[in-house]
Parts: sequence; C-alpha cells; structure tokens
Amino acid sequence: MQRERFKSRLGFLLLSAGCAIGLGNVWRFPYMVGQNGGAFFVLFYLMFLIIVGLPILSMELAVGRASRKSISREFEVLEQPGSKWHWYGPFGMLGNYILMFFYTVVAGWLVNYFVQYLTGSLAGLDTDGVQAAYKAMLVDPGTMVFWMLVVVLVGFAVCLGGLQKSVEKVSKWMMLALLALILVLAVRSLTLPGGGEGLAFYLMPNLENLKKVGVINCMAAAMDQSFFTLSLGIGAIAIFGSYMDKERSLPGESVGIAVLDTFVAITAGLIIFPACFAYGVAPDSGPNLLFVTLPNVFSNMAGGRLWGALFFLFMSFAALTTVVAVFENILACCMDKWGWSRKKAVLINLPVIAVCSVPCALGFNVWSSFQPLGPGTGIMDLEGLIASTILLSVGSLIYLLFCTRRSGWGFDAYLEEANTGKGLKMPRALRFYLTWILPVLIAVLLAMSLWTNFKFLFV
Repeated sequence: MQRERFKSRLGFLLLSAGCAIGLGNVWRFPYMVGQNGGAFFVLFYLMFLIIVGLPILSMELAVGRASRKSISREFEVLEQPGSKWHWYGPFGMLGNYILMFFYTVVAGWLVNYFVQYLTGSLAGLDTDGVQAAYKAMLVDPGTMVFWMLVVVLVGFAVCLGGLQKSVEKVSKWMMLALLALILVLAVRSLTLPGGGEGLAFYLMPNLENLKKVGVINCMAAAMDQSFFTLSLGIGAIAIFGSYMDKERSLPGESVGIAVLDTFVAITAGLIIFPACFAYGVAPDSGPNLLFVTLPNVFSNMAGGRLWGALFFLFMSFAALTTVVAVFENILACCMDKWGWSRKKAVLINLPVIAVCSVPCALGFNVWSSFQPLGPGTGIMDLEGLIASTILLSVGSLIYLLFCTRRSGWGFDAYLEEANTGKGLKMPRALRFYLTWILPVLIAVLLAMSLWTNFKFLFV
C-alpha cells in the first residue's frame, strides 16, 4: 500500500502544529502558569522547549520520515538486527489511547460551553450561577458522556475521509480560524482596564512567587508541560514525518511547529491573565480556570456572551485539531500493524475509544469516590499522569536514545535524515549534548516529577 503524503508544506505545518496546539496550550498551560509561580514557569518552559523539546521533535519526525511507518512499526524498520527497541511500540500506541480517554472528555466540555454561550444559557450568570453551571455539568453522567461522544464522532468522521481530502483540509481551516480568533481575543483582553497587573504576573519574574512553589517543582512542571504541549514520545508527531517528502530539513520544520505552538500558548496567557486580574478572579484555580474563572470574567464584560462564544469556539478548535491528529496516528498504527483499511480501523477504534473514555466522564460523578492519587483526585488525574508524566516523558527519552545510540538507529543516520532538504540544519557539534547530557537531564527531571506526584504515598 502506497504511503499517503501531505498535499502542501502549509498543510504539514498546520496539522503538525495542530497536534501540538491543543488543551496543553490553552487549558493546561495557563493554569500551570498560575499554579507554578507565574513568569518563572514561563521562562523555564521556554528553556525546556528549546533545549529538550526541539531536538526530540526533530528526532520523532526523522524516525517517522525514514521509516515511513507509525510508532507500531517504525522502530523495527530502523533498529539494528536483534535489538529490542520495537518493544516500546505497543506502549507508544497505548499512550495515544490513554491520552484520548481523558482528552475527548475535556474537549467535550469546551464544545458544550461554546453551544451554551451561543444559545445564551451561560450569559449573565453571577458567580454562584457560573459555579453551579460547572458543577451541574460534572455531576450529570448523561451530559458528560454525550459531549464526549460528539467529539469522538466528529474526530473519526474527519479521519475517515483520508489524509489529504479530509484530515489535512479540515485541520488547516480550523487552525487558521484558531489563529485569527486568538488574536482578536488577546487584543480585547489586553485593553481591559486593570489588566496590567495580570500581565506583570504572567511576564515579570517574581522570586516570591517562585519560592512559594519551589524551584525544583517549577522546573519539573515546566519540562512536563514542554512534552505535553508538543505531544512528544508517543509517535503522534512521528506519524506526520512519515507523510513528509524530503524537500525540507527537519530541524527547520521543528522550529516552525514549535513557534506556532508557543505563540498560541503565550497568547492564551495574554487572554486569560489580564482578564483575571481586571475582574479580581484567582489565576491559580487550576483546571477550573477556563470553566469557572473565565465565565465570571465574561459575565462582567460588555458583550460577554459574544466573547464567551468566540473564546470557547477557539478552545474547541484547539482541542479538535489535536483529537483529529492523534486519531490519525491511532488509525495509522492499526493500518501499519495489521494491514487494515482506513474504514475498518475507524469502525473498530471508534467504539473502543468511546467506551474507554466513559470512566473518565463518570469519574466526576458516579465513580467520584475512586481517588487513585490521593484525596481530591480522580480517574482523569490518573490517566493524565500515565499519559503525560510517564509515557510522554519516557517515550521522549526512548526516541532520544534510539537516535543517539549505536544499538538503535545511531546519531549519524539520524543526522543524515534530519538534515536532508532545504532549511535549518542540526549541528554535529551538539552530538555530545544530545548523547550524554540531555538523557540525564530528562531522567532527573522525570524522577522529580514522579516524586511530586507520588510523594503522598510516603508522607
């Protein structure tokens, strides 16, 4: 079967960036900033994006382009005879599934909120009313499951049409609309009276804020975020490398993806933090930031119903581009591994993901008594820990080792593939850093992140 290819470079950049741009940028990034010291977290995040994220992003793309396979088979195509790198393939596939088990649920919240703002259901509510509306959604199993199913159906419907005709085309338009909406919303938020304090919290480093969370915690959270936002380590980016031609070098394309991803994340903060401080609402309210804090902002804002609808439309596009991209990777894995047609892969995976996403939806109501990571946690926290902190980080380390070790693909093979084509090249001078320093850095920060999440078992 001939490998599908992108129709245009713009399609590749927007779809790959769409995979990276999602809840990690516009839901997780702002509340992580709020919980981890403000501007210092942003600085650490940008640092890790450059010194960790960009090299591994180029490695995932290189492995995908050289093998012309998904994560289910790419390692066995490139690895040295007798080596066992391909053993990670099933875990990488599992990471895509677990990510979607909770991602589709939160994406459903966003679509639900967009519809409610569009119909006026959330317009004009006071603080208690906004809180009640959010709680009413979470405790209603029917609502939670319904909107999750809407997201799953839309995502697979787009993927069913094929790479060029549907996935690339739809994602391109969603991404262009997303970029336009985020600029409009940022301008509106930055012109709010009293928003300057929020801008200072976001962009001006404050040692007191850093001391409250601790330097180590802040750095570990920033690295975790850099993996999550780029969807590294589970082959979700490598699959788009497998659809690429050889005209452009991969470090240059990696920079393009990372710049778009970072632009959306930073701009999301420019929307949220000035608005929070302008209306006196807490910027560190965690995952509830978008669904409780911001609706309070829109309730107080002139034309709040319109701005709320536009904001959650933008959020829905951000989430759906990632859903489509990861679904495409899941389908490609099944087609590569078992030779299924795209239609068969959709018909089998749609009910699997729909059914396996139900526990996360019920974790906020029927199964809320299950608190796997300590009091106040739920099924989504557990799935997020497995997918984000463990599989994305461990997977990123495996891609790094595979591309730098002789027993894997090897640095020379990686460098040749990455530097093929026009554009920015990966310097050979970085070999020592990529081979010896970066793996240790990732391993240390991964250990710190795991301690942060599991220390409740020992204290």
